[in-house]
Parts: sequence; structure tokens; C-alpha cells
Amino acid sequence: MTDKWLPTLITATPQEGFELAITLSRRGVKYTQPNTEILKKLRPDYADSADALTAASHVIAINFQTVAAANNYWHG
Repeated sequence: MTDKWLPTLITATPQEGFELAITLSRRGVKYTQPNTEILKKLRPDYADSADALTAASHVIAINFQTVAAANNYWHG
């Protein structure tokens, strides 16, 4: 994938930063498994799994830490 979709980590608000973290997480999955049909086929395996959903939340949290650091959220 060579599309340029992330010009900056800077966001206007923490809410936008959290939404960017979700986008980063979803893009990570898309880069890892670019075949949409396979993603759809695998979805039932994790959609009802508390462990898988917790792991997804963890990835989002890590990405939000990155965005928050870029935006200096802890000092504002």
C-alpha cells in the first residue's frame, strides 16, 4: 500500500486523537491482511472473543499513547 493517508499525528482535540488511534489500529490490520475476504471470513473468530476484543482495545490504547505524545496532551 503506497497511499499517503497520514500527513500528521497532530489533532485539534483529544477526541480526534482517539479517533486517529482507532484509524491507525484499523490500518494496521489492513496492512497486515490486505485481503478483505479473508478479514471478513476471520471476523466471527474474534468478534465474540473477549480476549480478542481486549487485545484490540490494547492496540488502540498504544496508538492513542503515540498520538497523545505527539500532541502533548499530558501537558495541556
